[in-house]
Amino acid sequence: MKEVTIYTDGACSGNPGPGGWAAVLLYGDVTKEISGGEAVTTNNKMELTAAVEALKILKEPCRVNLHSDSAYLINCFKEKWYVGWEKNGWVNSKKEPVANKELWQELLRLYRTHDVHWVKVKGHAGVHWNERCDELARAAMPK
Repeated sequence: MKEVTIYTDGACSGNPGPGGWAAVLLYGDVTKEISGGEAVTTNNKMELTAAVEALKILKEPCRVNLHSDSAYLINCFKEKWYVGWEKNGWVNSKKEPVANKELWQELLRLYRTHDVHWVKVKGHAGVHWNERCDELARAAMPK
């Protein structure tokens, strides 16, 4: 399996408000940057979209180290929240519908295609590729 490193980030001006997402994919000597935005969205939706879009680019199953500063994203996988959500019909522990269900379902499909290792990084702490993702996500926010 190819080994790919991915950094992702989401940004939002207001919550909800205009938002952007970005990812940087690193494979050998190749660096690929992707980003996009939505006029009305949430920060969590942008964080998830960044991960989904990055994993969707991979053309074959890969070993992935996915770095994010989103506790929402990382904790879902590290603490296996999705297991309960799937078992309970996409209802969370508060008996409410899981927010961003479609994005989580797509992310789980991609997660199960690849061998993903989730890495939490501290945001705005000088981690080069995390900072680059933040720049790209902010630049992708609709004006």
